[in-house]
Amino acid sequence: MKLIKTSTAGTMESNDIMITLEPREEGGISIDLTSNVMQQFGRQIENVIRETLTKNGVENAAVIAVDKGALDCTICARCCTAIFRAAESDAYEWEVKQNVR
Repeated sequence: MKLIKTSTAGTMESNDIMITLEPREEGGISIDLTSNVMQQFGRQIENVIRETLTKNGVENAAVIAVDKGALDCTICARCCTAIFRAAESDAYEWEVKQNVR
């Protein structure tokens, strides 16, 4: 997905994360992470952000993330929201694919 503008998603409340995405033409993905649980979960938070960007086809972006103890699902949701806002897209995929037998 092509990022067109800078966008933000999330809050500075406890158990949330503020994600700011800035488009870049090249240079890959850079992440500037601040977290009150950096020692324990910093690497995992960065991995969730990178995986979410990759799954949505974002190859170049500057990410500023301020974490206040968000769970992985919240990090992913905030990142996805920032991506769609930055791309000015509303092509959301609402379906959750499950292997139910």
